Amino acid sequence: MIVALIAACEVGFWVLLAAGLAFRYLLRMPRTGLALLLCEPLLEVVLLVATAVDLRNGADPDWTHGLAALYIGYTAGHGHRTVTWLDGHAAHRLGGAPKPAGPPRFGLARARHEGKVWLGTLVGAVVATGLLQLAIWYVDDPSRVTSLESWRWVAWRAAGIHGVIALSYWIWPRKAPVGEAGVAAEEDKEGVRR
Repeated sequence: MIVALIAACEVGFWVLLAAGLAFRYLLRMPRTGLALLLCEPLLEVVLLVATAVDLRNGADPDWTHGLAALYIGYTAGHGHRTVTWLDGHAAHRLGGAPKPAGPPRFGLARARHEGKVWLGTLVGAVVATGLLQLAIWYVDDPSRVTSLESWRWVAWRAAGIHGVIALSYWIWPRKAPVGEAGVAAEEDKEGVRR
């Protein structure tokens, strides 16, 4: 049941996102579009409540409950950035706004960008760990929670691997090709690509 609900929440996320952007830019109803976009977190609340009810009804904690916690953590860490990015592109393509600036490509500006993205993964790991710990306390039976405990390490391994990748941009910053040295200098000053 939990896996089906996770899939439904993911589908619901994209459906609400598409509907929100369509109302905002195609139908010229920005308030309705914003209301639909603000409904996105309700999907995670539904998943959280369903997981808690499933555990309360005596379900053995297993990998599905851990996956639900990671999904909610990922959405908490990266959901806003994803919606903002897609909103900027929808505003450009459907609403006539200027093309949004992409991420920096070179140097310290790229390293700062990768660090910010990694912070989203870190937030996701913290949220997932908190939810898993609450579930462990809720079940209150050490013999039944080993699966939940292992998912905490999955969250932190993902954050660690992503952290190493982000750190590599600081240690070995990508240099601009010879013809784009001026662009790289601008990116380092402003932190965005023109």
